[in-house]
Amino acid sequence: MIYTVTFNPALDYVVQVEHFAVGKVNRTVKESIFYGGKGINVSAVLAQLGYDSIALGFVAGFTGKEIERGIKDLGFQSDLIQVEKGMSRINVKLKSDEESEINGMGPEICAADVEALFGKLEKLGEGDVLVLSGSIPSAIDADIYERIMARLDGRGVRIVVDAEKDLLLNVLQYHPFLIKPNNLELGDMFGVELHTDEEIVAHAKKLQERGAGNVLISMAKDGAILVTEAGEAFKLGVAKGKVVNSVGAGDSMVAGFLAGFLENGDLAHALKLGTAAGGATAFSDGLGTKDYIMELYQTL
Repeated sequence: MIYTVTFNPALDYVVQVEHFAVGKVNRTVKESIFYGGKGINVSAVLAQLGYDSIALGFVAGFTGKEIERGIKDLGFQSDLIQVEKGMSRINVKLKSDEESEINGMGPEICAADVEALFGKLEKLGEGDVLVLSGSIPSAIDADIYERIMARLDGRGVRIVVDAEKDLLLNVLQYHPFLIKPNNLELGDMFGVELHTDEEIVAHAKKLQERGAGNVLISMAKDGAILVTEAGEAFKLGVAKGKVVNSVGAGDSMVAGFLAGFLENGDLAHALKLGTAAGGATAFSDGLGTKDYIMELYQTL
């Protein structure tokens, strides 16, 4: 089974305003609500591609209940922990001449809630996949990724980590199956700017020396590079389309990669499906659909 963890799920309220004016009444011309959070995005795209998963994390209040309801509509399972204080976030994403965001705080997560999450993770074992993605809420200790991976170490669980700098570097000792920095984040980890594919591959291999398995580096308009656990490097360009959505493309790439790998173990195919999934979301108002993902796959 695939498990995804979203520590701080949200309702994303996306509104479009023509020529937003500060300090004045603005009226929307389009609005949508999405069920947000990096792990939830991964689960939703996996469901599109025919793979079931279970979403783990914390929710609270009426917004938390709506997130749980919405997850059912998205076609995957959840085993979320209801916490007592606060409410799950509502994030406002304003699209106008410029894009702006206001992100909520989320609920108060206590030590007992974290222990409840550890209890749910105890069931994971050989052949399971766990996706850890995104930032850590201030209510949770910053070493939560390390603690999770330490508990699962040696159980045969394939762990995917999509996080920034220290969160990522600190878990390499537990040999994640896949990590997904972008090229800017990769350079930042080593305090350098990376200008060529050769430099990117060399620094990805440095992460492998520290314990990483497969390293997937997204490079925006320049495509993606995969450095496999066996030391092979594959590069693939981006799908063609108009970018209309910056939310969830990276999560979609992770989901597509996982689906491709689980299908036949072919990492080049996984890279291609991941690239198609990321593009399908970038070119859509919401997350990419299976039909669109497979349409883009054929063009790569």
